[in-house]
Amino acid sequence: MSLLETINSPEDLKKLPVGKLPDVAEELRQLIIETCAANGGHLAPSLGVVELTIALHRVFNTPSDKIVWDVGHQAYAHKLLTGRRERFGTLRTLNGISGFPKRGESPHDAFDVGHSSTSISAATGFAVARDLDGRKNKVLAVIGDGSMTGGIAYEGINHAGHLDKDLVVILNDNEMSIAENVGALSSFLSRTATSEFVHRFKKDVESFLGRFDGVGRGILHVARKVEDSFKGLFTPGMLFEAFGFEYIGPIDGHDLPQLLETLENVKKFDDAVLIHVLTKKGKGYQPAEKNPALFHGVGPFDIKSGKVLKGKGGAASYTALFGSALCKLASEDERVVAITAAMPDGTGLSGFAKEYPDRFFDVGIAEQHAVTFAAGLAADGFRPVFAVYSSFLQRAYDQVFHDVCLQNLPVTFALDRAGVVGNDGPTHHGAFDISYLRHLPNMTLMAPKDENELQHMLATAIELGRPVAVRYARGNGYGVALDQHLVPIRIGSGEVLREGRDGVLLALGTMVYPALEAATLLENESGLALTVVNARFVKPLDEALITDLARKYGRLVTLEENALQGGFGTAVLELLSEADLNSARVLRIGYPDLPIPQGEQHELRAMLGLDPAGIAASVRSFLS
Repeated sequence: MSLLETINSPEDLKKLPVGKLPDVAEELRQLIIETCAANGGHLAPSLGVVELTIALHRVFNTPSDKIVWDVGHQAYAHKLLTGRRERFGTLRTLNGISGFPKRGESPHDAFDVGHSSTSISAATGFAVARDLDGRKNKVLAVIGDGSMTGGIAYEGINHAGHLDKDLVVILNDNEMSIAENVGALSSFLSRTATSEFVHRFKKDVESFLGRFDGVGRGILHVARKVEDSFKGLFTPGMLFEAFGFEYIGPIDGHDLPQLLETLENVKKFDDAVLIHVLTKKGKGYQPAEKNPALFHGVGPFDIKSGKVLKGKGGAASYTALFGSALCKLASEDERVVAITAAMPDGTGLSGFAKEYPDRFFDVGIAEQHAVTFAAGLAADGFRPVFAVYSSFLQRAYDQVFHDVCLQNLPVTFALDRAGVVGNDGPTHHGAFDISYLRHLPNMTLMAPKDENELQHMLATAIELGRPVAVRYARGNGYGVALDQHLVPIRIGSGEVLREGRDGVLLALGTMVYPALEAATLLENESGLALTVVNARFVKPLDEALITDLARKYGRLVTLEENALQGGFGTAVLELLSEADLNSARVLRIGYPDLPIPQGEQHELRAMLGLDPAGIAASVRSFLS
């Protein structure tokens, strides 16, 4: 029996001799590698924190003590040590265990996560709640250096330091988040900072700290007194000590004795402490160590070679075609610039970055800044395109309204991963962007039926000269022919793809081709002849087309990959009401008012009735 098979809870881990813990680490890594090879997953982050996770559960007592993992990419070892070993093979599958910490899955998961930079704020809340209740448990936040590029991390650490609560923040510094970290603060945290670097970035950091009233000026005053030189600022702990934290480190995150000793000592403290831990992303698996970006979130792969296994093949992805089309448009218009929030590969902008480095900007995990930065560019004559996952733009809602839409600025939001995204689950599904964008003044919102239409919509957005959002799915396109000449689409124009007599399917984006298939099924099985429309635009709607169809047929079905509340179907109902066409019957098909679980995209669409068979069944019932 392996050591890992004897561990069903952290209490079992505590019973093992210290000398056996390196063997536990090796077994954890092996099981994580095997599972991710089969299921895909966030491999490199979890491999990097194995020793840290063992030390945390050896020293502290969850679930009484609270460990808040930032993002949760790195929590696989935590899951294995807290009673989920036997179910670990179901990781990230439909009805299996989540790839992120989830409170409903285990009492050892203190907080649901999935998006970055939230751990310190949440842990501060736990610490205050503990003190208000008169309890004595410990609270810890584990945050990566990549997440420290997010502004909320500094809002949290500023408040936590002011409160001076019994709180431990562990900074997992591997110098590598999803993509290479950006910004002066990221390099400030790096253990490889040199005096030459200090000289180069002196003015950048001074400007940054000057934004903090009081505390920033205090840091600068102290730094100038140290050796009468600004270099003193770059003592790693000075920033955190200025925020009110006692700084410990940096320490080797793979040295179990040192980790255990440090955590045992810190366990006795009763004030705010930050432990700076240095780790290697992908530790213990050579392919992941050599290419941590690829193995950050990876699909199934061959363990021996490290080669990622190809999927089912087919057409290029929407993401790749977006990147290619944007490069083409940038070659024709020097005003086009591209922005990403730490996701150049994931959003398809790596090629743009190489081709137009002066017009490419990676702002780090800072979606709010990205939107307002784009607004500044747009206000001064450029055509910025912010490529961002649909669920991540939720973090910058106020900036989209206040800084872009209110000023009617020509910013294009390229919303990747709109709709169900698969195994990352509810924190990553793009289920709400129609609902949170279509009511904003001056916003134009569209969705392509295929990859060729995507590139034309991108051209439309850039030429329009006002706020535009283009939403498109994760995954491959349909392999349609791609036009070489990109021309704008008439704003608010739908497209009739099929004529029928028994009703209308108004489909948006990813639902157009399934609607066509469903119409064929219904005609073959039931003799029903349906008109199918590619709506293309959510805002503005093709009012003339939709109202004419409502008068002619009286029965309409709207299809969308978005929450039904406030979505495309709701927009159609509003239009019909305003046109005094309340007699028209409407069936809305979309996402229910529930969190959508993890699973393969095709599994989720089938479960939600959004595949051709499910659509046909709903329409058949509606028309009967």
